[in-house]
Amino acid sequence: MSIEDKIKLFSMSHHMLERELDRVEQKFELDLQRDTSTQSSLDEAYYPQFDEAVRNEAAEMAVHYQLFYCLEKSIRQLVKGKMQAEHGSSWWGKTVPEPIRNNANDNMQKEIDSGVTPRSTDEIDYITFGELGDIVRTNWTTFSDTFNSQKAFTKIMSSLNVLRGPIAHCSPLAPDEVVRLQITLRDWFRLME
Repeated sequence: MSIEDKIKLFSMSHHMLERELDRVEQKFELDLQRDTSTQSSLDEAYYPQFDEAVRNEAAEMAVHYQLFYCLEKSIRQLVKGKMQAEHGSSWWGKTVPEPIRNNANDNMQKEIDSGVTPRSTDEIDYITFGELGDIVRTNWTTFSDTFNSQKAFTKIMSSLNVLRGPIAHCSPLAPDEVVRLQITLRDWFRLME
């Protein structure tokens, strides 16, 4: 086989592999993060301007941010889904305490007044993590079949809220707090057994 044929064969194999990976991503709704063109252009423009120690710290914190992002989004979806199923589409106005509704409305208005793209059309996306826990506690009968203990729920949500602070406010997590986050996440999933 000539060198040209080997190159063609390699190219075809690569193309077939890329197509198969596309199919797997689509079938299983995955993002294998193979397209780095957007990220690399951002990195080339801005990222190198930051101190190397800060960039290294950001890389270490990224996994904690992603984990908490997934957790918080899933909790918001769980709360919204359970409340809609139990109380209908007008659950927000009927079951959420007024101070929480007012805070959500204020936060929504701040975004409108700032001229930025709204993050969501759902009020639940404009409340704090702590207020999310307050909605569950206020409507415990709706969630008593999801969580095995209200006391444990309160304790775990409180721990998660404290751990969320450094993650959300760009501070590094101490090694002990990384372990605490992992244990608290285990506690969270055990709470739903």
